[in-house]
Amino acid sequence: MPNEAGFDRLWGSRSGASTPPKLILLPSEPPLPQTNSSTAAVAIPSAEVLAAFRGASSVLLTGHENPDGDCIGAQAALARVLQEMGKTVHIVNPDPPEAAFDYLSDVVNYGTYSGGEVPEHDLCVLLDISELGRCGALSEPLAAYPSTKLVVDHHVHHGEEWWDLAFVDRSASATGLLVHRLAAALEVELDEVSCHGIFTSLVTDTGWFKYSNTDAETLRIAGEMIGKGVQPDRLYAAIFQRNPAVLPSELGELLRGLEYAGEGRIAILAADPDHGPFESNTDVLHDILRSVEDVEIVLFLRQTSDGRVKLSARSKNTWNVNALARRFGGGGHVKASGATLVGPMDVARAALLQAALEEFATELNAGKMDR
Repeated sequence: MPNEAGFDRLWGSRSGASTPPKLILLPSEPPLPQTNSSTAAVAIPSAEVLAAFRGASSVLLTGHENPDGDCIGAQAALARVLQEMGKTVHIVNPDPPEAAFDYLSDVVNYGTYSGGEVPEHDLCVLLDISELGRCGALSEPLAAYPSTKLVVDHHVHHGEEWWDLAFVDRSASATGLLVHRLAAALEVELDEVSCHGIFTSLVTDTGWFKYSNTDAETLRIAGEMIGKGVQPDRLYAAIFQRNPAVLPSELGELLRGLEYAGEGRIAILAADPDHGPFESNTDVLHDILRSVEDVEIVLFLRQTSDGRVKLSARSKNTWNVNALARRFGGGGHVKASGATLVGPMDVARAALLQAALEEFATELNAGKMDR
């Protein structure tokens, strides 16, 4: 039997009440691009999407700037599926994969765009992204190339549907999960590399299954990947346990600049280019700050060597950081988003904090957050 007294203490930690918290609905999002679905809950790829994959002879896979584990993992898995189908496959991204994913980049050829023409292809697949502008320097050559454009993604899309075809499910925990559905629909068996790619997508976009987007399908597929040879302990060590020796001291120094705003609900932290360990590894910061009970939103700003300021935003419960990121030309998920702001840092930080406080006041007044 569950320890009901323990649940009572947890639920009543703020108000003293012994009843579960009210469910708070997140703001509605724009409609999804149309997909065929066997049930109301699970979108499956349309016949047109499957025909595009089957009919292509050469496929280019691409993703967003600074590709994360979901993007990299989904690309690895889909590349192997398409190669099994006899396709020529090129992966070209705006930036290289992080070193943490070298167990994939050692066996999958991830190209990095450095200018000029893109490889010849008749089908271009954008993974983990639906906005061509987020492909960085690749945006223009991809837009100009006369290929069919297909989006495979689980993010909220803003703006017109510019693509030719799409397989999008905003309820999916990761793009790698959609690649798993594609492989099943295309009747292609997943090999060892594909399984590691899909598992990487799942664990990086669900925070190793601790975020609210973790659902039964995610855990079922993760179990399937483990059954096919993925060793979770080794992947966890590869992704999260290879930090440099300077990280603890750098983390301590960085946290000295932590500030709270919005009645303690907003935590904001800024790093300059000298804080190297946090160039891409922001999970450790977000996890520490979200462990603070009253914190709902974590805003981490990092100034790059070229003067731009990168935002990594996370929320814990109901706050929509995607809406905040969109104000600065970024985007992502309701609970995890990013953007690039114009520097210098003090200007970017002030603009971000002002916007966050405005959003905070709006949600508070609308009753979407507890006082």
